[in-house]
Formats: sequence, C-alpha cells, structure tokens
Amino acid sequence: MRLLLIFLLLGFITGWAAAQPVGGPATVQPTAFNVEAATQAYLDTLTPAQKAKSDAYFEGGYWLQLWGVLYAIGVAAVFLTLGLSRRLKVLVARLRWPALRTLVYAALYLLLAWVLSFPLSVYEGYFREHQYGLSNQSFGEWLGEGLKSLALSVVFGSLVILALYAAVRRAGRSWWVWGTSIVMFFLVLSVFAGPVFISPLFNKYVPLPASPVREAILSMARANGVPASNVYLVDASKQSKRISANVSGLGSTIRISLNDNLLHRCTPQEVQAVMGHELGHYVLNHIPKMLVFFLLLIGLGFWLVDWAFRRLVAHFGPRWDVADLADVGGLPLAVALFAVFSFLATPVFNTIIRTNEQEADVFGLNAAREPDAFAAVAMKLSEYRKINPAPLEEILFFDHPSGHTRVYNAMRWKAEHLHEK
Repeated sequence: MRLLLIFLLLGFITGWAAAQPVGGPATVQPTAFNVEAATQAYLDTLTPAQKAKSDAYFEGGYWLQLWGVLYAIGVAAVFLTLGLSRRLKVLVARLRWPALRTLVYAALYLLLAWVLSFPLSVYEGYFREHQYGLSNQSFGEWLGEGLKSLALSVVFGSLVILALYAAVRRAGRSWWVWGTSIVMFFLVLSVFAGPVFISPLFNKYVPLPASPVREAILSMARANGVPASNVYLVDASKQSKRISANVSGLGSTIRISLNDNLLHRCTPQEVQAVMGHELGHYVLNHIPKMLVFFLLLIGLGFWLVDWAFRRLVAHFGPRWDVADLADVGGLPLAVALFAVFSFLATPVFNTIIRTNEQEADVFGLNAAREPDAFAAVAMKLSEYRKINPAPLEEILFFDHPSGHTRVYNAMRWKAEHLHEK
C-alpha cells in the first residue's frame, strides 16, 4: 500500500491549494519600495486567531506523519505477530499457481490493511478536515470516494506487488534494481493515464467556458510555448473549500486544470498568477524530473528494505513464519520498512518538491506579471499552511515554499519591476 502512495505524490507535486479568500493589500507602492515592509504588510492581514488556527492545523500534520509510520508498524505487527499473515498464506495455499497465490495474498493484504488503518484515515481525512472547516463532504460522500480509492489500490496495487515478487524470485539480491524499473513502468503509466482515466472517477472535468479568464490563460500558454488548446474546470468544491490548479499527465494526456473554487473565490489576476505557476511546471519539465528523482529515492528505499528485511527475518523469521524476501508472507514487514524509509526521507522528498515549486513560482511571476495577485493567493494558503515557519521548519516539513517565502519573492520581483507600471 505504501508503494501506491508514491503514485499519489505526483498529484501533490503540481497541486496548488488554498482556502477562503483573505483580503490583502493589492498595491503596496511607497515612494521607496521596501520589500520587507511590503511582505510584512501582507502577513499582517492575518488576524491572531487565523494565524493560530493555521499553525495548529499544519503543525498537527507533523504529528500525523509520525502517527502514520507508527500505525504502519502496528499494522505489520498485527499481520506478523498475531498470525494474520500466516492465516492468509494457508488460505491462498489452496490455489494452484504460485503467481495467483501471490496476487490473491496481495489483494487480501491491501484490503485488510485498509480496514486496520481506517480509524486513522477517518480521523485524518474526514473529522479533522471538518474540524478546521476545509471539507464540504458528508461522511457518506467521503467514504464513497475512499472505497473507490480502495478498489483502485487493490486492483493495481496487487499487480505492482505481483511484479515486484517476480523480480525478487528471479533476480535474487539484485531484485531492487529490477524492482525500481518495475515501479518506473507503473508510475509512468499512472501519470500518463491519471488525467484521462483516474481523475474523472472522482471529479467532473469540463472545458472552461469562453471568457476573458480563459483567453488570458491560453494567451499566456501560447506566449510560453505550452501547446494547450483548452483549459479544464474541475468541480472540486464538492469535496473541499480549497482552491487548486495543476498540470497533469504526460505527452498526449497533458492537461491544464483549475478547480471551481479557484475560479469563484479569486480575482482574474489571481487566477492568472496561479496558472502562470502551473504553466511553469510544464515549461520547466517538472513532471519528468520528479519521476527521475523519485525513482532514485525508491531504488534507495528498496535497497535499504532488502538490507533490513534480511536481518530481521534472520532473528524473527521462524516466529513470523517468514522464510525470506521471496516469501509473500513477509509483505507486511516489507511495507512497514518502506514506510519507515519514506518517513525518514520526508525532508529529502520535501526539498526536491519545494525546489521545483519555487522555480515554478519565479516562472509564474515572470509569465503573469501579477506579483500582488500572487502574494494574495499565497496568503489564502494560510488557512491550512503555516504562513511564517522557522527556516529549519520549512526545510524539514514544507513541500511548497511557505507563505512568507512566496510573498517575499513576489515583493522582491515587484521591486525590480516598479518602473514598468
């Protein structure tokens, strides 16, 4: 299951989310423009109560990351120490073909792991989002989408696991090299197919109606060499109050999308500032670059999982009824170990993503030329993202530049272009 979470990161890479509009100083132009003062003017638009709520939500996410990996270890303990994995192996042993036994075990594991993880998932995805006023879904709607995600995970996750175990059994100690190649194939396939076959299962995508906003976006795309003949509107308001936009897909499936919250809660200038950022992801080739970086990290993760798995099984294998890495009964242990690796590697993942996001920010400022609109949208992110973290905190926990960083960069850009207005 943890492997599938890597696939979901691509949506997270190019996503831009924010909340209810918050007023900002649309024009900060003293005679001698002071970047620091202009930045602080935006930050001061947050009331102490708004800032406290934003900080509490985001800082709570730090603990959820820790609870997530501890929960993954706990799920593995249920499978291994309480004998659930052993029972599944006995059940699938009745099947004739080894590949079928692996496939069915993987499907049952993903299903049961989802059930065991449900308490944390329902708190994190439903109750907590409502607590902070970010969700528009009823429990039934939220659960329905969760069941859709589960079905996709069971079907495609089982195939990924089947392929990985085939690599383990045929390649031996070098399985992690082949395993990384297998993940690369499925990852590229998921990114390619996502906008056309997966995302429409959860939301309705329609062409953005003809309007000055649409024409401004397409004009900006043409000016920057983006082959976009359409922009798609997503009905994301049925799920969340956050604004968002993204560039998704590969090759012929590349799609520029913005959600209805962005369209309805932001000014045309703010929409253009956000879309300039999103176009930057395409022009700067961030999707293929992210694929390369993530695959390198996944390969490292597989190598470390192999190292730790062999040592743990040498001591506890008989108690868990796990012979070696090729034994599918060890899947819960392998997933838990990869979860630990992912947790420890979070600052690396975050830094890679944040760097690309900052590059897209600069591109967007130059493409849209709307620094105040960009700063205003950055402030709207404060409903769910801590606006002014400490430098080390931003490095460790932020996968996007903080609001302070984004506003400061926008005001610095503005200071260098005052003569143009």
